[in-house]
Amino acid sequence: MDEQTFLSRCRDIAPVLADCADQGETIRRVPDQVYDAVVEADLLAAVVPRSLGGHGLGLNALCQGTRELARGCPASAWSMSFLMLHAWMMTRFPPEGRDEFFAGGQLPRSAAPLAPTGRLTGTEGGYRVTGRWEWATSIAHSNWVMVHGFDETVEFGTRFAALPIEDVTIEDVWFTSGMRATGSNTVVLDDVFVPESRTCTGTDIQQSGSGVEDDQLQLLPLASVLALTASAPAVGAAEAGLDLYRERLTERVLAYSLGDRAAEQPVAQSRLAGIMSDVTTMRSAWDAAISRIEELSSVEAPTDLARVECRLAAAAAVRSSRQALGAIGEGAGASVYASSHPHQRLQRDVETLKGHAIFDWDRTTELAGRVALGQALRLTDMA
Repeated sequence: MDEQTFLSRCRDIAPVLADCADQGETIRRVPDQVYDAVVEADLLAAVVPRSLGGHGLGLNALCQGTRELARGCPASAWSMSFLMLHAWMMTRFPPEGRDEFFAGGQLPRSAAPLAPTGRLTGTEGGYRVTGRWEWATSIAHSNWVMVHGFDETVEFGTRFAALPIEDVTIEDVWFTSGMRATGSNTVVLDDVFVPESRTCTGTDIQQSGSGVEDDQLQLLPLASVLALTASAPAVGAAEAGLDLYRERLTERVLAYSLGDRAAEQPVAQSRLAGIMSDVTTMRSAWDAAISRIEELSSVEAPTDLARVECRLAAAAAVRSSRQALGAIGEGAGASVYASSHPHQRLQRDVETLKGHAIFDWDRTTELAGRVALGQALRLTDMA
């Protein structure tokens, strides 16, 4: 599958996400109808190298495809893109582990809460893993779970471990105002053995290439891929919100008037044009960031500055999406906040996803400004 075919398939099934969005909120996970459509379209293997049974696509395909899906439902798009991203992450494990994950041409479907909130204790043949991890997106459709914790066999370092879904306990805690369909529940492990082949150092996952020659994301650090992919649902939501607003203006008759139509009001026309400009500017900057990091990583590992600029662009896209959806809400009238109207869901989803640590505006701008002034990244910086 080439990039254009992938994007076309994402556009084609976005209406399925839209039709099932209310159901996803009710059941607090991606509806099976959406998941089945994504599987049938063969989207989950997007960025897995071809040598491992994937399509071998690059970062632009992953981000733009997620954006297209998000025009239907940001929460479901976020969830499906994370399954794509996590399958690629599993290619960075040792060869023996990869052979198990991708055996017989199968595609691993894995939740992957990334914060190192557990510990791995060395034992014969592997590690004993204990911990509690929040934000396990798409756990309901996963057959593996990747967890991250501090490696007690070294002085200071972390390690990832992959476990079959049957080995973890899932706590049903995902009761939120937005992004409900992600089903990002909590997973718990209590002294569970994981063979060494199914573990990988934090550095290898987050910074190093997989060693798989046809990996199109070979030199990209995980934080750059995560930031741009995770911001894609916000970009798609803003574009969908703009379309809804344009439609709303053409049909809205102003209350407490003699039949005045919103589309004929200069103020409404001006607001629409301003939001159009803001969304176009956001999209252009976001597209440019994807192209820039892909171009840089095609020849060498990105510099610290390139990496923080990537994170800054992703956080700025989320921030601009929130502002655009807020401006739409101010001008569209109270009826768009009826529970049956998609605008309120788009806005709640973006307001919730902005809470991801990688979009923390204060932290991101401090980090980007510090590196721009020639100061080095710290060990704990997510970039």
